[in-house]
Amino acid sequence: MKVNRVLVLAEHDNQTLKVSTANTVRAATELSEDITVLVAGYQCAAVAKAASLLDGVNEVWVSDLPCFEHGLAENVAELMIDLAEAFQYILAPATTYGKNILPRVAARLDVAQISEITGILSPDTFVRPIYAGNALLTIQSLDPIKVITVRSTAFEAVSTGVVATKEPAPIVNLASKKPYDLGLSQFLREEPHVSKRPELTSARIVISGGRGLQSGENFKMLEEIADKLGAALGATRAAVDAGFVPNDYQIGQTGKVVAPDLYIAVGISGAIQHLAGMKDSKVIVAINKDADAPIFQVADYGLVGDLFEILPELSKELVIRK
Repeated sequence: MKVNRVLVLAEHDNQTLKVSTANTVRAATELSEDITVLVAGYQCAAVAKAASLLDGVNEVWVSDLPCFEHGLAENVAELMIDLAEAFQYILAPATTYGKNILPRVAARLDVAQISEITGILSPDTFVRPIYAGNALLTIQSLDPIKVITVRSTAFEAVSTGVVATKEPAPIVNLASKKPYDLGLSQFLREEPHVSKRPELTSARIVISGGRGLQSGENFKMLEEIADKLGAALGATRAAVDAGFVPNDYQIGQTGKVVAPDLYIAVGISGAIQHLAGMKDSKVIVAINKDADAPIFQVADYGLVGDLFEILPELSKELVIRK
């Protein structure tokens, strides 16, 4: 019987393998025991080594070329098209990186992409959220190659490095079949937000602020608490659009999806678009002066009151209990 093969596109920055890749590999293990991770980048040997230590991975394919340095969708997709015929599944994290590349791959293969799956029912049947997470769709795909993005918060990351029990997977350097720099797009610059706090999508604790904070200056109250808790800092789209914080902080339907152990929502009313990005958090704490705010419908613990009085008290308590 033919064994299905899965190709997982690794998300990385040429130096570090993103945790979202380990989550995606977990989803892949529910589809097949034959999993290949593709690392497309430049001077990315460290990434390939990290990928080879992921439990469940059989092989790591590496294409190390300057045209892949910045993950331009046109170039990476062209490589994946050349590799696609050897696989029955192509998976990538449902992050900005994966969402930028896989739709192009699906279009070129003339198949329907299945987006942001949260469950796998059978080799051809998947579950994904729709209507901002208010309904779950069960979808069956008859396409010969299934192109899928995986919501990382729905799948536990596979073991890596230190706790992995298997030998490292073989690393294969792919020969360049053709020039993959298509010249259809160009990298100009990046302006990354540098922070000592945990990465938002992988943090165990997240504290987020909304329009109720009224200004970017007031977000310093959240920063103080975040630093004491070792938490990541998030925000609603309204706060980002108002210029309070950078868009890297945005959580929600059009932002990042998080599912930390503890999510603290401060001055957030709970619009459906924001809930779509955080309602899978294990414990949700809401602070809002409006007792009828929708956020309290999903919160495990709610505190009705003025955040400008509550946050200083909370910060003070954290100092006392340190």
